[in-house]
Amino acid sequence: MKAKDFEQHFDESVDITGSLDLSKAKRVLQQQKRVNVDFPTWMIESLDREASKLGVTRQSIIKVWLAERLEASASNSSFQRMRTDAAHR
Repeated sequence: MKAKDFEQHFDESVDITGSLDLSKAKRVLQQQKRVNVDFPTWMIESLDREASKLGVTRQSIIKVWLAERLEASASNSSFQRMRTDAAHR
């Protein structure tokens, strides 16, 4: 399919997934790497309470809060630049 036809189908909300090779698709900056972090007991208990209120796991709340903090951090311009560069690849 030519790019023009592909774009037209997309714009018309036609299902284009059959035209894509999803086996090669990658989620930018989503590769996982395991890390170990030690937290004080009071912090674990607080995280568990907050996670329970939101109906999510402790790991999920840690990931979300860290991501929010990193994105909001003015001193972390290299993180923002890295995301922008990766999105343009």
